[in-house]
Amino acid sequence: MRSHLLNDTTTEHYRRSVTEGVERVAAKLAATDRPFTGVTVDDLAPLIDAIDLDRPLHDTTAVLDELEDVYLRDAVYFHHPRYLAHLNCPVVIPAVLGEAVLSAVNSSLDTWDQSAGGTLIERKLIDWTAARIGLGPAADGVFTSGGTQSNLQALLLAREETKTEELTKLRVFASEVSHFSVQKSAKLLGLGPDAVVVVPVDHDKRMQTVALARELERCAGAGLIPMAVVATAGTTDFGSIDPLPEIAGLCEQYGAWMHVDAAYGCGLLASLKYRHRIDGIERADSVTVDYHKSFFQPVSSSAVLVRDAATLRHATYHAEYLNPRRMVTERIPNQVDKSLQTTRRFDALKLWMTLRVMGADGIGRLFDEVCDLAAEGWKLLAADPRFDVVVEPSLSTLVFRYVPAAVTDAAEIDRANLHARKALFASGDAVVAGTKVAGRHYLKFTLLNPETTTADITAVLDLIAGHAEQYLGESLDRAC
Repeated sequence: MRSHLLNDTTTEHYRRSVTEGVERVAAKLAATDRPFTGVTVDDLAPLIDAIDLDRPLHDTTAVLDELEDVYLRDAVYFHHPRYLAHLNCPVVIPAVLGEAVLSAVNSSLDTWDQSAGGTLIERKLIDWTAARIGLGPAADGVFTSGGTQSNLQALLLAREETKTEELTKLRVFASEVSHFSVQKSAKLLGLGPDAVVVVPVDHDKRMQTVALARELERCAGAGLIPMAVVATAGTTDFGSIDPLPEIAGLCEQYGAWMHVDAAYGCGLLASLKYRHRIDGIERADSVTVDYHKSFFQPVSSSAVLVRDAATLRHATYHAEYLNPRRMVTERIPNQVDKSLQTTRRFDALKLWMTLRVMGADGIGRLFDEVCDLAAEGWKLLAADPRFDVVVEPSLSTLVFRYVPAAVTDAAEIDRANLHARKALFASGDAVVAGTKVAGRHYLKFTLLNPETTTADITAVLDLIAGHAEQYLGESLDRAC
């Protein structure tokens, strides 16, 4: 069994195995003509259940053959131009190369003596991102597993900065379309059940600053503590961007920590055309970025950035076996001093490889393309009488609803849209997402693939309309 350990004596085995796996995936990508096969849980579960993990195959080729049947054949392929559902991007090749390198070397980014140059590369990328945001010379941060963890850490710092133990008095303000991790973080941080104050949004799904000001004033008048305002730069459902400069002004007025959840909108940091859409982000106390959403990086690749590096002390604990206090005076850089995680992958390497091969402008051009595509898609939807489109996109998301001319029952239209989404997924021809707007069911395109075209959008809209019309026709037949 030692022949399977990666070391100086098994490099040829490593090369052959990885090459065989890469060739298998490359062949699959080249042959994939739709984003999904339409396989069901009932179809796939028996195949996986039948595998006895205590009886290994002892052969890489055989295992890859088996993997073809239980995973590769039926995976949802985000690289396909008709995958239009969630915030999953196709990935760039330099980042995939970085993934291969970091997995093989297997550095752990918690301490210097487990990572060496990896620590400095991550720190360099944090500095680069903070500079792009404009947080100033005292900024710092750390890579995380994703936006949920980044938001949790930011709100932890905000809680500690209030310097109060009366947690029931703390309030967090977020828009009604902010990410659910805000509520989850409040619960994990031990805040009261009423801790998150939901602020209404305007027609463009942006936080209403007049309503925010009213809630902040009400909070102050009731003797409560405005712990943080979470502004969103790219909401999950609509891609909407809250009015950051106005929110920053209110945070300064009421002494609230300003956190910007830019998990989605961080792609604008590299944009050559639309960077101005997140003006005001430089006034934040903390920022979440998800490189694995709009920097075309493999999961996971995220970070939390802070204006004042000193605030990261709230996540610092010292252990003699890992990061004793003396290391601080010895100027030994241990990333665990800043992180909620201990063992942590060298995910920063993927972004490093991407920037060194493509450059920030290369990433920005790709993200600009999907923003441009969304603008064209909005025009198509706005001109198509079959659909109701909710809001003109600020990023690359379109939320819309099939509305047949001959049907006026809103519940029946809901069912038609739900059916269309399910039928489309079952066919495998395209994958779209869904959400609710004002209690009604809507469909959603999240456009993160520069290979997607307006022709793809048109074709998928026709498929949606066809499935919905078929459902409504069958529904009418049943009623008769």
